[in-house]
Amino acid sequence: MKSYIFFLSALLFSSIVLSQTKLGTIDNDYIINLMPEAKVVVKMSKEYGQKLDSSFSIKVTEYQAKVDDYKKNEAEYGELMKKTLVNEIMTLEQDIKKYQENGNKLMELKQNELMRPLYKKLNEAIDQVAKEKGFTQILILQGNQFAYMDKKYDITELVLNKLGIKAPEIKE
Repeated sequence: MKSYIFFLSALLFSSIVLSQTKLGTIDNDYIINLMPEAKVVVKMSKEYGQKLDSSFSIKVTEYQAKVDDYKKNEAEYGELMKKTLVNEIMTLEQDIKKYQENGNKLMELKQNELMRPLYKKLNEAIDQVAKEKGFTQILILQGNQFAYMDKKYDITELVLNKLGIKAPEIKE
């Protein structure tokens, strides 16, 4: 019976020791910014932003032309014409406000769409490195506050190597 209890306690102790977690950290923003694909994403985002800006400029120009025309010819218009033009101007004004509100949302959606493949590639590399090195958990440095972090558990360099990206040299 004593040997049975000893065996169970040894088994319990070894399972506790073996189930220890190995925690690592990564600076994913640093890696994303070093990826060559990030430059393409920035370029495509700027181009999309310029398209949005040009559409917005067309709407503003159209609005301004209507307002100028109304002010210039207001005395010549009858009440029905004035009412119709004021409604058109107000509708254009509302469209411009909606376009401004939606522009930021559209830009954010486009940027997320463009960044998705980069994050997928990064996550695959993180998974590979974590499995190769026996990590059970990887924390992202951004958003997590650490009072202390041992650099030997930071896998940022390992993931950069897995992706074939050379980190810039730090000048002191």
